[in-house]
Amino acid sequence: MDLSQPIEKLRFSGPRNISRLKHLGINTLRNLLWHFPVRYEDYTKFTSIADLQAGEKVSIQGEIVKIDVRRIFPRRLTIIEAIVRDETGGIRATWFNQPFIATSLPEGTMVSLAGKVQLDKRGLYLSSPAFEKMKDELVHTQGLVPIYPETEGVTSKYIRFLIKPLLEKLSVPDPLPETIKEKYQFPELKEALISIHHPSSLEEAEKAKKRLAFDDLLLFQIKALLERRKMNQLKSISISFNQELIQSFISTLPFELTKDQKIAAWEIFKDLEKSYPMNRLLEGDVGSGKTVVALMAALEVAQAGYQAVFMAPTEILAHQHFETISTLTKHLDLDIGLLTSSAASHNRVAVKKAEVKQLIESGHVKILIGTHAVIQKDVKFKNLALVVIDEQHRFGVAQRAALAKHRTDLVPHLLSMTATPIPRTLALTIYGDLDISIIKEKPKNRQKVMTRVIPPSQRGEAYQFIKEEVKKGRQVFVVCPRIEIGEQKENESKGPQKKMSLIWADVKAVEEEYMKLSEEIFPDLKVKMLHGKMKPQEKQEIMHFFKEGWTDILVSTSVIEVGVDIPNATVMAIESAERFGLAQLHQFRGRIGRSEHQSHCLLFTTSSERTINQRLKALVDYDDGFILAEKDLALRGPGEFFGTGQSGLPDLAMASLADVELIKKARLEARILLKEDSQLKKYPLLMERLGEFQKLTHFE
Repeated sequence: MDLSQPIEKLRFSGPRNISRLKHLGINTLRNLLWHFPVRYEDYTKFTSIADLQAGEKVSIQGEIVKIDVRRIFPRRLTIIEAIVRDETGGIRATWFNQPFIATSLPEGTMVSLAGKVQLDKRGLYLSSPAFEKMKDELVHTQGLVPIYPETEGVTSKYIRFLIKPLLEKLSVPDPLPETIKEKYQFPELKEALISIHHPSSLEEAEKAKKRLAFDDLLLFQIKALLERRKMNQLKSISISFNQELIQSFISTLPFELTKDQKIAAWEIFKDLEKSYPMNRLLEGDVGSGKTVVALMAALEVAQAGYQAVFMAPTEILAHQHFETISTLTKHLDLDIGLLTSSAASHNRVAVKKAEVKQLIESGHVKILIGTHAVIQKDVKFKNLALVVIDEQHRFGVAQRAALAKHRTDLVPHLLSMTATPIPRTLALTIYGDLDISIIKEKPKNRQKVMTRVIPPSQRGEAYQFIKEEVKKGRQVFVVCPRIEIGEQKENESKGPQKKMSLIWADVKAVEEEYMKLSEEIFPDLKVKMLHGKMKPQEKQEIMHFFKEGWTDILVSTSVIEVGVDIPNATVMAIESAERFGLAQLHQFRGRIGRSEHQSHCLLFTTSSERTINQRLKALVDYDDGFILAEKDLALRGPGEFFGTGQSGLPDLAMASLADVELIKKARLEARILLKEDSQLKKYPLLMERLGEFQKLTHFE
């Protein structure tokens, strides 16, 4: 069977359905066979009609004794109603707008039906049940019936219809080495594919899932190990550890470094000494002090005569880093530059962008802070040795090479920073090609942020509390989730158009909240708003007013999620908090509690106290981002945790990221395979599959 055969060649795929199947990512036979069920409806037992109860999902068998078609004209509705009998009794079955059913199931037909039992004034009935004639092989109404990810016009029934004939003549080469299959008692690939689509028991389905998820995890681990090996063969600039410089710098800091910060810094210094590029992820909870650790590495690079660049995801954050780094290094003779799409500075003096670019090219600017503007074609570094990426997507060798245009033989060191804690085993999978440093400790003077859930009944009290905090001279963040766009509208728009509609949904949410707070609830307070449609200059100004204490309340989109530092802000009020993910809520909370004042996080919900969801409860109970990451993973599953669309990792492997043991097995076997045969020459099928896999997966 040629798995690369396009879906168009498949019988009954039909021109109307091709685009719909492609919408689900089904372009080839392989895609179709690897389009796995999300769950199974259990129709293993037939139920007698006399034993049926409302609310149950059941499978029954009987004879059609009566069937009628009724048309309701004003509503253009066609109702098909059948009476089905077995030896214990009879029941109604109803379908809507499917008149062909009446001719398909004439009176006297023996049928198998599966669906939900409902109750109305006339008694029990089956609403839109799946049906099959008893003379046919039962695929949709008997046994464990697979339910697949669907889209408009492509139902699970249709996908079962397409897959069933493929499974009957299935012939696929198995890339997994025999030794691994024997070691873990994995079924053959053909057997696993048949079992996952049509299992005889849930245990059999689980066994098949494990085997198929292991395949993808193994390929992912091999890919990560090969990337790491490739990185270790590249050349970079070796920067010797400068003990005197670092000790002198630490002595000038207005705070004491935590033990975790010292360990992370030492790991980075050791990496910089190597002649191949550092590839490290610095993972730290919000407010744990990652920036100062990265700055120490940048100072070493600058002192050795080379350049370092900090890349931030937003202009607000770039300006903040520029201010922080300039303040912490003011006693040093060091040229620091800022470059964003709308602004440029050199040693805290605003200059033209062209001037900063010239200073970068001549090597005068030793530490550059900026947004993606720093990787534009006309930005040339003289001798770049370190790239620090803050809260950004993956940044590969190609982008680093683009930054170091002048030297094709050297690749700069890379330090990625993230304030989204990732459980260790997941980090090993997702970031298998990176070394990881973790900062868990918070600075000593930080107080725990008091977190409360505010149901609608307590909203008035919460507003009064906010007023009292402002009276004390404190400031308040209010964060709004975007106003929901209709699902159809969201599906219709694609690419830039979709992005635009999402930004406008954010703007609308902020504007409505701003009007409510400034005019109705706090008319006597100074309220400002911040959203993505504002010009960079306008955003800077609003943040400046807020930082200087001239604004009491700042109403914002999630733009303030990452890195913004306002020590005087002590209240974080989050509207419709249940609509945000746990990691995002923890990020918002991390914006406060940065001074000696007690801070408060208020989670406004639209639901009553009794229905407060587990995510919000977890946020009240824990303030450790790593514990919350574990909880988030357990509550939402890995697909939601990472955002499956971003990962490129197949859904089944993504779902298995919570299976620590399976990840460990895949990592171990990847190491053994590459140690025995670094080119995988003994395993041509595995090598071929790896090639296909590398085209598809991209963790960004």
